[in-house]
Amino acid sequence: MERKVAKEFRHKVELLIENEAEKDYLFDVLRMYHQSMDLPVLVGDLKLVINEPKRLPLFDAIRPLIPLKHQVEYDLLTPKRSRKLKEVRLDRTHRDGLGLSVRGGLEFGCGLYISQIVKDGQADNVGLQVGDEIVRINGYSISSCIHEEVISLIKTTKTVSLKVRHVGMIPVKSSSEEPLKWQFVDQFVSESGEKRSSIAGLTSIGGKEIKEKKVFLSLVGEKGMGISISSGPTQKPGIYISNVKPGSLSAEVGLEAGDQIVEVNGVDFTALDHKEAIKVLKSSRSLTITVLTGAGSELFMTTEERLAAEARRELQRQELMQQKRTAMETNKIIKEQQEKERQRKMEIAQKTAEEEDRYKREMEKIEASEKKHNRDWQEDWGTQDRPKSPRTPSPAPPGIKTTPSPKARSSHEDEENEHEFQKYVEDFDPYSMFSSEQIAGRDVRLLRIKKAGQLDLSLEGGADSPLGKLVVSSVYEGGAADKHGGIAPGDELMAVNGKILLDASLTEGQNSLARAWGNGGDWIDVVIAVSPPKDYEDEVTFF
Repeated sequence: MERKVAKEFRHKVELLIENEAEKDYLFDVLRMYHQSMDLPVLVGDLKLVINEPKRLPLFDAIRPLIPLKHQVEYDLLTPKRSRKLKEVRLDRTHRDGLGLSVRGGLEFGCGLYISQIVKDGQADNVGLQVGDEIVRINGYSISSCIHEEVISLIKTTKTVSLKVRHVGMIPVKSSSEEPLKWQFVDQFVSESGEKRSSIAGLTSIGGKEIKEKKVFLSLVGEKGMGISISSGPTQKPGIYISNVKPGSLSAEVGLEAGDQIVEVNGVDFTALDHKEAIKVLKSSRSLTITVLTGAGSELFMTTEERLAAEARRELQRQELMQQKRTAMETNKIIKEQQEKERQRKMEIAQKTAEEEDRYKREMEKIEASEKKHNRDWQEDWGTQDRPKSPRTPSPAPPGIKTTPSPKARSSHEDEENEHEFQKYVEDFDPYSMFSSEQIAGRDVRLLRIKKAGQLDLSLEGGADSPLGKLVVSSVYEGGAADKHGGIAPGDELMAVNGKILLDASLTEGQNSLARAWGNGGDWIDVVIAVSPPKDYEDEVTFF
């Protein structure tokens, strides 16, 4: 099962990521995580590669590779792209508007995404979130619409019907020369217990974590508020504290440059312009201010702080590259060991084949000698009461079992049946078809079933089923499989006429059996892994 999960993950990586360097980086960070078990570092590294909506399914593919004790935290740290569409209705004539901002369009090479939600507005009340992709407006698909066409479509009716899916990312493009970038949308819980959204990727700038904080200022006495505010750029809208005067009330309560003001005395600042924000701040002598600490730190960094942050990032990059080089050297050693093991197995297989060929040639010589002896006896003495010539036994080659007959047959018919029927082929070497990991600890046998009537054998499971393999579910009485007697319900079907079925679905396994049975020849070769007997008293089911 683990092999199947890893195989599916590698297939998705090949499908969704074209850059070979990014593929190598993704595998390296997963390998380093399994050494350090530092989950937040892993998710942060993954977001450097899974940086656009089409790559989001990789988060789900990576989840089975995470230990169970970390999977709950992994779900909280990674965005979840919803597969279901959600439909909501908004009143365009409402006095407070729709309560949302949108970003994107065909001219930007992406869809339309909700980039901002007004607290307690219409969009907030119906459950829309930052990072939702708008798929349809008033029943019309907007996949081929530019931004202005979408706005015009919204204005056509009083009631706006939106169909959205949650992606958890929004497009960012500061100028026409720069390529389109994507930012994650993180969910966090404020001190009041309310769930809010913020743009990810800015949470670690300056080494600060973004948190919501509420402060109270009473502008009574000689001390003033002591802050300056400014509006953020197009790609990061909002009202931010640009300067805090030392010794002022704002400094005493812990406000700092780079904090984003989200609410003052119940007024939402996320959609206000600069003039309206100043008017609200001057409207009362008692202010209750809610801010996101450090949300705009990068906007007001000094040259020294910016250089220091760049130096830290460069140091981290150098450390990451060193870890990557170490991982690549380790991989090289492992690959060399694997190649040596492969060569050793090939040499063993070649020697075994040579021994088998030598054994066959010796047996042919013995049979030819016996035939010549029989002809000479017949020419000299006739066919009646001639004794059999002595047959010199030849030593069996290494790796081939020789099993003496338990008792002599009482009649010529019994002797013929003994040669015609074998429960399984004694000299079959499963290592010639399968790897040691595929047959480890299992009794693998080659059955040669004579074609007579119908096979009368049914299968269940498949590689894509919960069982993860093809299993014999029934052997019907009177059929060729039942007459053979070497196969039973519960046995795993591994190959048919040389075709390996370890990764086959149920339909593929059934078709392979049908084709093999319908083709020419008197026999069908089936490789099975014998199901061990179950001890039901020892079985335990976990829920």
